[in-house]
Amino acid sequence: MSTQTRLSGFHKKIAFAFAVALILLGWQIAAWILPDFLMPDVPTVMVRLWEEIQSESFRAALWGSLVRLGSGYGAALLFGIGFGLIGAVLFFFREVLKSAIIILQSIPSIAWVPLFLILMGFGNMPIIVVVAIAAFFPAALSVMNATESVQKVHVAAARVMGASRLDMLRRVYLPAVMPELITGAQLAFGNAWRALISAEMLIGFGKGLGRSLSYAGETADMVGVMMNILAIAILAPLIDQLVLENLKHRLLRYQYV
Repeated sequence: MSTQTRLSGFHKKIAFAFAVALILLGWQIAAWILPDFLMPDVPTVMVRLWEEIQSESFRAALWGSLVRLGSGYGAALLFGIGFGLIGAVLFFFREVLKSAIIILQSIPSIAWVPLFLILMGFGNMPIIVVVAIAAFFPAALSVMNATESVQKVHVAAARVMGASRLDMLRRVYLPAVMPELITGAQLAFGNAWRALISAEMLIGFGKGLGRSLSYAGETADMVGVMMNILAIAILAPLIDQLVLENLKHRLLRYQYV
């Protein structure tokens, strides 16, 4: 009887390639069925994407999106992990924060855009704040839920040895919650990426992939629409695999031996 619980790296790559092939096949079948002006085929969009990658405007849009993503996502992880760990030693604070998150996360992140536009005006800041809010909830919840499962014997032993609250956070809770923290960071990234594109489309400020997608739709440029969707679909898993998955393997080496 096999005890294998996860696929090897090679088989994961094969599964990912198979999923990509299925998506592209479905897209191409739709292009064969629908008129060209409604659904351009895969090669046409690929050629357009290659041409756009070499243009200054596309690189400026890509850089603008990545800067907003990095600012909002980084702030969300900083506060989410910080508040989650503080909740490990301040139980009342944890319950208050968890209840507030349960209430607030039911509001779609894009619904905050009109409020932040009024408060902050047009610019990068409303988009960054929307991205941070979207990513904060899963980051904080994953850490808080993980701290609740830390073995009490470890906590008691640290207290007997005279550990301060800061020592408890650094030497007991943080190592124990690391797997859930990384998983929460990946979930937070997905939320942050979707919020970024939606906010850029809605606000329409500056250069960004969401703004480029919105403009292509406004001008009925279906090749441009599909090209931007393809770029968005490529970038998200690329960042996840190159950054977050590598970080996960480095921090959790013991799970992959």
